[in-house]
Amino acid sequence: MSAEATSPGAHSRRRGLPRIDLRRLGRAAVFGHAARDRLPAAIGHVADAHRAHHPDADLAVLHKAYVLAEASHRGQYRKSGEPYITHPLAVTLILAELGAETTTLTASLLHDTVEDTEVTLDQVRKEFGDEVCYLVDGVTKLEKVDYGAAAEPETFRKMLVATGNDVRVMSIKLADRLHNMRTLGVMRPEKQARIAKVTRDVLIPLAERLGVQALKTELEDLVFAILHPEEYARTRALIAENATAGDALAAISEDVRRVLREAGVTADVLVRPRHFVSVHRAGLKRGELRGTDFGRLLVLVTEDADCYAVLGELHTCFTPVISEFKDFIAAPKFNLYQSLHTAVAGPDGAVAEVLIRTHRMHKVAEAGVVALGNPYASVDAPGERDGAERPGAPAGTGNGAGEPQDGERADPTRPGWLSRLLEWQEATTDSDAFWTTLRADLAQDAEITVFHAEGGLLGLPAGASCVDAAYAHHGEAAHGCLGARVNGRLAPLGTVLRDGDTVQLLLAQDAASGPSPQWLDHAVTPAARIAITGWLEAHPDRGGTPDAAPRAALAVTADRRDGTNAVVDLPGATVRLAGCCTPVPPDAVTAFSVRGGVVTVHREECRAVERMRALGRAPIPVSWGDAPECRVTLHAESFGRPRLLADLTEAIATAGAAIVSAMVEPPSEQRVRHTYTLELPDAAGLPGLMRAMRDVPGVYDVSRAQQQATA
Repeated sequence: MSAEATSPGAHSRRRGLPRIDLRRLGRAAVFGHAARDRLPAAIGHVADAHRAHHPDADLAVLHKAYVLAEASHRGQYRKSGEPYITHPLAVTLILAELGAETTTLTASLLHDTVEDTEVTLDQVRKEFGDEVCYLVDGVTKLEKVDYGAAAEPETFRKMLVATGNDVRVMSIKLADRLHNMRTLGVMRPEKQARIAKVTRDVLIPLAERLGVQALKTELEDLVFAILHPEEYARTRALIAENATAGDALAAISEDVRRVLREAGVTADVLVRPRHFVSVHRAGLKRGELRGTDFGRLLVLVTEDADCYAVLGELHTCFTPVISEFKDFIAAPKFNLYQSLHTAVAGPDGAVAEVLIRTHRMHKVAEAGVVALGNPYASVDAPGERDGAERPGAPAGTGNGAGEPQDGERADPTRPGWLSRLLEWQEATTDSDAFWTTLRADLAQDAEITVFHAEGGLLGLPAGASCVDAAYAHHGEAAHGCLGARVNGRLAPLGTVLRDGDTVQLLLAQDAASGPSPQWLDHAVTPAARIAITGWLEAHPDRGGTPDAAPRAALAVTADRRDGTNAVVDLPGATVRLAGCCTPVPPDAVTAFSVRGGVVTVHREECRAVERMRALGRAPIPVSWGDAPECRVTLHAESFGRPRLLADLTEAIATAGAAIVSAMVEPPSEQRVRHTYTLELPDAAGLPGLMRAMRDVPGVYDVSRAQQQATA
């Protein structure tokens, strides 16, 4: 394998992103002329690539944009010495190869003019329309963003706002970064490392979320070469040593072609070499690599049904590795990706990974949102429609696509994850907290797919719990989540979900319910953590815990021995109801002073009272005031059955109590324990509430909380 074939960007050419000789492109840009009815030679590559995806595209607007960009950048040079116009040309060529529509390519050609030349946004709007102007303006704002570590929290917010409602802005930015990374060798090593780190931490994860795998994989290799030169050199040498490794996959591919041909399934079977980072990861995972580990088989068919036909033939005629099977067609990834993944073992035991997808799926897998065309074009128009509705219109108002088919893909210019990012940044006032949470989310490589019992799929990071699923599906309504069923069984909200689980989330009907601080221990997604933190900050007197604040007024007196033996009233003392016994009127109560001058109130029969007295702690006499409102924690012991939780919560609501928090323990020998913290408008209603809960079929006992107390 030649050195050229093992360069970081070599795989891009195999993926359909050819690298153009910039010197030749520069000469053509400066000296090339064209006849009146022909395009300039410098933009000919872009035109050819664009026509390959859009045969009927009108190239006149591209010609016009190129002429303006070339004239504006004339006399400007890159640090490599090439005419500056070669940069917007290269960026536009990358997008054209991915299948971007004419409007995106026009904006790409002009993306540096407003920033670096005398061209104004008003001029762009006048000559090319509002839509191109919007995209150029968005990319210009991104150019002004300082991605340095010191500025990261706030500037990433600016980047999101600049991206706004149209991810084509980010597509241009990613192509811009890719070309800059390709030519980074002229920079000082320390600057190369800084740019590579930001590319790794921010832009590569965003490329993943936009589904633009062709850009993501090349960016990964370029970053790998800069930040890990030794590992990169070893990987490069390993690939060179196994230059004939493709022969093993080629042999299996011939067998696959024969099997599919005999079955009457029309398919293209290709061998796709792994890129550098993929080979490196495979080595870390598997140790010594075999020939089949240096690539994958890609099977392309016409219809979705053909994908499953291919899968059936492979699993029938070869030995399948069942643990490697994943169906991303029935359950697409959040970034539009669809494929069947499987692996088969050859006669010698070598395992070949196989990707099965339609040609359309393949285009989207490689180019993501870039492959979706102009989202504002009318569906009944034969070609693209330039400058249709202004970008930034609400989802569904400008794409002519009818009713949304999928919450993540209804508006390709603003997928669900981007909408959530924008909502998070608006809801979180602390930039550092937002940035920390977001970076943790961007760093999540693994993803699980969870089926919601009410219908639909949830894409969650590995390690996500029922809490995360609740906020992903219900948004802020998840504040009232009482529990969950996972695969039909009651489960605590902290239960970690696995790929393929079915989850049913049980919500309280009372808007007063809210999350407990303990939920933060189980939440891993930004949506959940930000929503829970926001609710807790807005309700400092609640927090979902029984002893967060007294819900009934207490008059407190104390016998204070200060040398004069005077009895002192303490009506202003901070009073807290003990969580171990949750006293409510008209319980007989006593109290003890604890750290910080807080007075903690217990029921007289609480075991903590006996222990406090045994330790010599003097009780403080307390009495209930006039306010009837109270909070109490109850345990309901029951036999497991369908709809039990729903019936219990209905009984609680009918009795007039508000659910503050709830927990359902895993079933043990068909018995289930529910713990509810409830607010009652009048303590006198507590006996009736407990009777109503006991009357629920399957419930055999309801009792007040009585926890083991410590000194």
